[in-house]
Amino acid sequence: MTDPELWEEELKTVWTQLGKISNDDFIEKIKRHTDKISGDHPAIADFERACAYDSTGFEKNAEPLYRSALELGLTGLRRRRARIQLASTLRNNGKLYESIEILREEKENYSDELDDAVNAFLALSLSSVNNDKEALSLVLESLSAHLPRYNKSVYNYSKELIK
Repeated sequence: MTDPELWEEELKTVWTQLGKISNDDFIEKIKRHTDKISGDHPAIADFERACAYDSTGFEKNAEPLYRSALELGLTGLRRRRARIQLASTLRNNGKLYESIEILREEKENYSDELDDAVNAFLALSLSSVNNDKEALSLVLESLSAHLPRYNKSVYNYSKELIK
């Protein structure tokens, strides 16, 4: 196992402790673990620290770390997760329109296994600004891909909601 693989395995082990130890202890463990790579991979370190704050209810601490990770050039699946999680954090911090903007950008420009998550968080943000029809449309759009029957009908109805 290479050093990066070992670091990732150790990170997974730390994450299994979420909810089993105090939030402060969990955040401290994440900080200590990310300190090991912060010199070589500061974007990943900031992202993981942001996740720790976010997962323990400290969204205000998470927001600048997500932004830093993205500005430092976070890539791959972590980049997509950072954008989704930043948007969710922004919604929780009352920055609804910025949240919507980020998620619309993600929906328009990227596609991967997190597409349904983008739709879900975009729906939450849209609902927060009383745009419930568009929010429902997104939820139905995502749901339609997972139904054993009526996929096309539900998808088409989702689009009719926003005509």
